[in-house]
Amino acid sequence: MAFRRVATRAVALAALLTLSSWTVAATAGAHVHVSADHAVRGDYALVTFQVPNESEKGVPTTQVTITLPNVASASTDVMAGWTATLDRDPSTGTYRSVTFTATPNAGIGVSQFELFPLSIKLPDADSVSFPVTQTYADGTKVNWDQPPLPGGGEPEYPAPVLSLTAGPHEPEEHHAAPPATASPSVSAAPAADAQAPTRGGADNTARALAGGALLVAAIGVGVALARRRT
Repeated sequence: MAFRRVATRAVALAALLTLSSWTVAATAGAHVHVSADHAVRGDYALVTFQVPNESEKGVPTTQVTITLPNVASASTDVMAGWTATLDRDPSTGTYRSVTFTATPNAGIGVSQFELFPLSIKLPDADSVSFPVTQTYADGTKVNWDQPPLPGGGEPEYPAPVLSLTAGPHEPEEHHAAPPATASPSVSAAPAADAQAPTRGGADNTARALAGGALLVAAIGVGVALARRRT
């Protein structure tokens, strides 16, 4: 999980650098945008939402609710100044939405935006829409949920849409669960191997002591013979 958290933050930072080419200050006409590090249909991805503050009254955004297309898997990262709550359908087990709520004295300030990363399993479709409800500190709500206009025009409050491709898929082991704890019979062999250097060290010590004893004995014999000759 720690590795996944570091990876999540790294990709979110990369998305921030990509989005920095846009206007940083949230001005009239700015919209909620969505991007992904791996936009492949039916696969896992880190999806990042860019939410600007468009309040004409100069109040911060204090809550953001993102509607999910009943995805099978969803998780959030730890974000300073925000708490996240996932809404799950109790009958199907799929995730329907995620709500980010600002902690006291936090939120998206005037002329600012925030990035909300979310790890999910994408649906098997050509594209996916994520309607967003943005709530300001004064109670004002903006629903980013309008589909494209006939002819491809953009509505006033468009829902962020992510286009998906057919592949390639990531290797399955990238999303596998952590291995289960090994049984005592399995862990016995590595334990024996771990003790092998200790036995080798003991054998070497014994050999060194034996060699030293032989050397002392040889010196003693030599001294005794020398005394007999004198």
